[in-house]
Amino acid sequence: MQQEESSETTDVIKEVVEENIWGSIVDFWNFVLFPIETGGNTVYITIGDILLVIFAFVITSVVLRLIRSFITNKLQEGDKLKFISIFKFIKYFVYLVVILITLSSVGINITILLTASAALFVGIGLALQEFFQDIIGGVFIILDKSLLVGDVIEMEGRVGRVFQIKLRTTRALTRDDKVMIIPNHKFMSDVIFNFTQNHETTREFVSVGVAYGSDTRKVEEILLKVAAENKDVMESPKPFVLFEAFGDSSLNFSLHFYVTDSFVDPKIKSQLRFKIDEEFRRNKVTIPFPQRDVHFYPTKNYTRNLSKDE
Repeated sequence: MQQEESSETTDVIKEVVEENIWGSIVDFWNFVLFPIETGGNTVYITIGDILLVIFAFVITSVVLRLIRSFITNKLQEGDKLKFISIFKFIKYFVYLVVILITLSSVGINITILLTASAALFVGIGLALQEFFQDIIGGVFIILDKSLLVGDVIEMEGRVGRVFQIKLRTTRALTRDDKVMIIPNHKFMSDVIFNFTQNHETTREFVSVGVAYGSDTRKVEEILLKVAAENKDVMESPKPFVLFEAFGDSSLNFSLHFYVTDSFVDPKIKSQLRFKIDEEFRRNKVTIPFPQRDVHFYPTKNYTRNLSKDE
C-alpha cells in the first residue's frame, strides 16, 4: 500500500516537473520573438536563439581575454600596445564569425539572412568605406612601423608630435598645444613629412639678406658665431652658411644648423634672428628692404597746356 502511494507521489512530482516546470522552460525557450520572411522561407527567431548567441558571445569574450593576457604578458610595453590595437580588430571579426556559426547551429539558414540583408550590407559598406580604410591604415602603421609615438610629423602645413596611435585615428600635439586628430587613411593616401623617421636630429635654416657692398666673409663669420653661441644648436654636424643669391635689393644668405628637437625649432630660429640682428648692428652690417625710385616725366600735352597758362 505504501509502495503504491509512494509511486503515485513520484508520478505526480514527475508530471509536475515535466509538464509544468520543464514545459514552461521549453515554451519560454521556444517563444518566437519575430519571424523573418524571405524568398518564400520563414526564419523564426526565438528567445532560445538570442540566449544562445549571448552565451556564445560571453564565452568568446572570456576566451579572447585569456588569449590576449597570455600573449601580452610576454611582450614589452611598446609591442604590447601595438598588439592590443591589432587584437581589437581581430576580436570584432571573431565575434561576427561566432554569431553566424551559432545561428547556423540552431537551424537558422545563414544564407537566407545574408541574402535578405545584402542591400543593407551594401549600404553600410558604402557608408563605412572610409571607416574601414582608417582601420586598414592603422593596421599597416602598426605592422610596418612607418609611424611611432614621439615622431614629429608635418601634415597640411601643421607640425605635431605623435602621442597616440589608435586603430582608426592618430593623435598629435601641435606646437600651439592643440590636438590634431588624423584619420589613419591619410597616411596611405597623402604625403606626410616625418622629421624623426630616420633619426632624432633635423637640419633647419634661417635666411637673411644684407645690403650690396657688405663684406660677405664678415657676414659668414657673424652667422657662424651666432650659431655657435646658441646652446640649442648642435656642434656636430657643424653649422654652415650658404650664399644663396644676388637678390633685387640684397645679397641673400642662409644659416643652416642641426637641432635635436625639431618640434621647438621656431623658438630656436627666433633666438637666432634676434642675435643676428644684434650682431649686424654691432658690426654695422645693414639689412636692406626693397626700395623703388619713381621718376615723373611730364607729357607733351601737359607741357603745351602749361605754356598756354603762363
